[in-house]
Amino acid sequence: RMAQNGTTENGVTGANGDGSPPMPFPQPVKVQEIRHTKIFINNEWHTSLKGKTFQTFNPATGVQICEVEEADKADVDKAVKAARAACQRGSPWRRMDVSSRGRLLHKLADLMERDRALLASTTSSLLVNLTSVTSSCCCVVASPDDTFMCFTRHEPVGVCGAIIPWNFPLLMFMWKVAPALCCGNTVVIKPAEQTPLTALHVGSLIKEAGFPPGVVNIVPGFGPTAGAAIASHMGIDKVAFTGSTKVGQLIKEAAAKSNLKRVTLELGGKNPCIVFADSDLQLAVEETQKGAFFNQGQCCTAASRVFVEEQVYEEFVRHSVESAKTIVIGDPLDPRTSHGPQIDQKQFDKILELIDSGKKEGAKLECGGVAMEDTGLYIQPTVFSHVKDHMRIAKEEIFGPVQCIFRFKSQQEAIERANSTEYGLASAVFTRNLDRALSVSAALETGTVWVNCYNALHAQAPFGGYKMSGNGRELGEYALAEYSEVKAVTIKLTEAL
Repeated sequence: RMAQNGTTENGVTGANGDGSPPMPFPQPVKVQEIRHTKIFINNEWHTSLKGKTFQTFNPATGVQICEVEEADKADVDKAVKAARAACQRGSPWRRMDVSSRGRLLHKLADLMERDRALLASTTSSLLVNLTSVTSSCCCVVASPDDTFMCFTRHEPVGVCGAIIPWNFPLLMFMWKVAPALCCGNTVVIKPAEQTPLTALHVGSLIKEAGFPPGVVNIVPGFGPTAGAAIASHMGIDKVAFTGSTKVGQLIKEAAAKSNLKRVTLELGGKNPCIVFADSDLQLAVEETQKGAFFNQGQCCTAASRVFVEEQVYEEFVRHSVESAKTIVIGDPLDPRTSHGPQIDQKQFDKILELIDSGKKEGAKLECGGVAMEDTGLYIQPTVFSHVKDHMRIAKEEIFGPVQCIFRFKSQQEAIERANSTEYGLASAVFTRNLDRALSVSAALETGTVWVNCYNALHAQAPFGGYKMSGNGRELGEYALAEYSEVKAVTIKLTEAL
């Protein structure tokens, strides 16, 4: 499970976060029947206008789960029409005050908590509690002089399109939908074609919670059709995307060529960790491996480049290999498992091809590097040492369970090599020296820097990238700014008393 609020347990130490005994962890449930496979528009379930469906598979077994209605451009048009009607001035949603929106969001969070075992079992991933953040029509009064009064209003952007990836289907859904709804927007969201079922189940909860029709619309489908329709749609005012840098560029181009809609992008990463000789070495091994192998390496924040000071390099590599060999591979629904399958055959083949390139280019394969022999798309946790900066595994986003360990001599060298990439999403520093931690953090060109930890995400802290890792921020107050328009209202004051 991805760390949330600084821990792997959502920052909660007990049932009420007060040190009391923790709630029992929900056990996986066997999903007997998939109830929601249709397009969700206007709080109703629709078949594809073109009559198309697509298959979704369990990557652990390769077995087909079900067929899902495939949204195309015409279905996106239908969803946008519903979303625009729901956000019109005078509609139930636009008339709803902030407190009422907050109550709906809390109700949705309660329903997700109720269905947490089903949601977790459907995704074989993680349970995410919706962070209920309330946004108001913020008024800041500024009086330029005695004859004018000026104030600002924070207003909804309008219809927000969202295109989310397959690696965290529930988390990404909420990262997009929650701030949009907090600010009074409506949403048309396309889940990844590999993982549509979680989003569709949440659609049923949105209706059950009492959200007005058209506020959230879910269009399962493919990027070149449904995704492209969202990015270029003249009726969508803002689009948010999480995924590859290549697709992010296409979305930004489509947004610019259509109605110059707002764009926020959370894209790829080739994230460096710098481990200094004065660090707690065992902690550094544990945290960098969590970063490298969490979710089978299928994370934009994956710790795929680990720079280790030469005095402790060999010891660090030895401990990393020992740790990697203890990782339990198996069925994601087995509580003993900590390492599951890759998402699909395409990703599986890409990872193995990059592993092969590492061996050919001279990196030393310390462990792993091969697929498991039984069924499913399993790749053993892989550790490379003696990796050089020119190698493909050092430059390309692998999105798989591959840890690359580099050697460095000086702090300045480590910083320069860490920054020598087109990406700038996340990084980490491991040291006991606070001055060094702060100076290196300031020098790293990434949107997030973790010190003596990894993947310690807080709902209150902004998340996003520098350079080609994206634009804009998610989470916290900064996310709300991405979903709000700021209007200045100036009033001429009369001099008459």
